[in-house]
Amino acid sequence: MRSSTGTPGPRILGGLCVGVIALLGLSACGSDAAADEAGASETAEEAGGDAEGSGTVTIQDDHGTHEVSTDPSSVVVTDNRSYRTLEAFGVEPTAAARSLMDAQTHAYAEDESILDLGNHREPDLENVVAAEPDLIINGQRFQDYYEDLSALAPDATILEFEPQPEADLVEELIRKTESLGEVFGKEDVAAELVEELQTEMTRVQDAYDGESTVMGLLTSGGDMSYVAPGPDGRAIGPVFDSFNLTPALEQEGENESHGDDISVEAIAAANPDWLLLLDRDARLTLDEGEEYSPAAEIVEDSAALANVSAVENDQIVYLPENFYLTEDIQAYTEFFRDFADALEAAE
Repeated sequence: MRSSTGTPGPRILGGLCVGVIALLGLSACGSDAAADEAGASETAEEAGGDAEGSGTVTIQDDHGTHEVSTDPSSVVVTDNRSYRTLEAFGVEPTAAARSLMDAQTHAYAEDESILDLGNHREPDLENVVAAEPDLIINGQRFQDYYEDLSALAPDATILEFEPQPEADLVEELIRKTESLGEVFGKEDVAAELVEELQTEMTRVQDAYDGESTVMGLLTSGGDMSYVAPGPDGRAIGPVFDSFNLTPALEQEGENESHGDDISVEAIAAANPDWLLLLDRDARLTLDEGEEYSPAAEIVEDSAALANVSAVENDQIVYLPENFYLTEDIQAYTEFFRDFADALEAAE
């Protein structure tokens, strides 16, 4: 791993301690040089051991407790929710799923020095072996490869911070951010990211009236899908619980990843005061021949939705274009900022 910091490592500090101890031994007792040299050697071993011990941190992830080096030599990252956080920390992975990254968003995306693990459908896990990692940050689309990664890199620590069932999504984002901040000694940067998120959350909570009805939608391939309120709804669903939003439609979801089928007539009948829209295709690389239909065109140009309160009053909040590929703490901060702006403007 390459880091932006220039702090001397534990072995360098240990070496300096050895030199100082040796010089003191020689000046104090020249006639007993051999004995002093032996004593200095023993002290050096103790100093080195203490320094190395101070270079670890105890981290609790989804699989238990780990002693993690704060100066890993090679980091492999598969979790797309972690990329921008690690970039903010100044961390450069040895290998990452660059094929899943948005080049407009991630500095890693076009960095050829980072081995590409491909995408989760056809991963190049041989590059995990080539990277010789001592730390792997895994998750989301690559979550099913946990056992494979364990087998390919048996000496590596694998960390996962997936949102847990029944847990608050925002708290889970904070857990991940703060834990990674501890690993890389960037607690101050992690705290700034968390503070920015919480600031925008407070704005939403203060501006939402508690009564206006809200509906989450996902657009893909020119079609609209319904995002169920609660933890089973993709990206937008958990936000209903975070802000105690009033759902315009109390329909349970079955497809967490891509939303559930819904007709424009059903949306019109629900008549939401607010629409929260995730455009799945906005930053995806489409197959040859596929046409991209922006979410705004799909919704705002629909004659069947023209009289829906959210459309009539221009109360539609579009999630960031890169949201489907990021879903990180930065993405939610931007989403909440836009939502807060719209709520405040509507007061």
